[in-house]
Amino acid sequence: MVWVSSPSAAAAEEAEKVRVVASFSILGDLVRQVGGDHVEVTTLVGPESDVHSFSPAPGNARILARANLVVVNGLGLEGWIDRLIRASGTRAPVVTASAGVKTIEGVEPAGHQGHGHDHDTDPHAWQNVANVKLYVANIRDGLARVDPSHAADYAAAAAAYADRLDALDREVRAALGRIPPDNRRIITTHDAFGYFAAAYGMTILAPQSISTDSEASPRDIAAIITQIRKERVPAVFLETVTDPRQMERIARESGARVGGKVYSDALSAAGGPAPTYLDMIRANVKAFASALGPDRG
Repeated sequence: MVWVSSPSAAAAEEAEKVRVVASFSILGDLVRQVGGDHVEVTTLVGPESDVHSFSPAPGNARILARANLVVVNGLGLEGWIDRLIRASGTRAPVVTASAGVKTIEGVEPAGHQGHGHDHDTDPHAWQNVANVKLYVANIRDGLARVDPSHAADYAAAAAAYADRLDALDREVRAALGRIPPDNRRIITTHDAFGYFAAAYGMTILAPQSISTDSEASPRDIAAIITQIRKERVPAVFLETVTDPRQMERIARESGARVGGKVYSDALSAAGGPAPTYLDMIRANVKAFASALGPDRG
């Protein structure tokens, strides 16, 4: 912690904040929810940006060098983070927010046969709201470790946020429960919704693997179009961090409805529909329910 002579109470308060670096925007929001006024949060991969294809710059290493705490997802999501941490020389503890989550394996997209993707474990564990309670607990413990004087505040904030997550989980189940069972099948841009599907009784298909590092091939696209027609999948959804032209082609050639945009790996900007994690889940559920529900247009 760097202490400075403070010309004002405000400056002193700012100097005492815990400098936390989060790998991407969803984690940044969770840190703010737990840390409140005690933390100053910087995210390496900001809103509307793709954590899979992020390429660190020298300035990112300088940000890490000043950190008191680093929060990452883990599970292979941030393939660039270990090199960046080493390059920064930071001595800040690293919290793996997903620690303790029961993981699932990524699903190969239609047409792929052992293409050797980077991830065997699906890293998108935050798509199951219940898992985020573990994320919050790990963040709470990391903050208390580097700032024990405010441990009680972190514990109280984490408990209050966990209650909000429980309420959100019930809200999601109620909303999706109103979708006819035969309609609970969708196509998304890449396989980022496996945990969501497993938790909430949806079938999610995707033309890419769980990483957006590479484009789906023409063969993959043709296979997914065939699958949509065969299984009569009602809607395709465009993710905010990937090229929408791919999904628009799939919808056009398969006859499935374009169900709108969903948020998988990044929050929206502050003025958008998903500036926080809670808002993101609600926005996604609203999009699914609107396209798949009994009153869909």
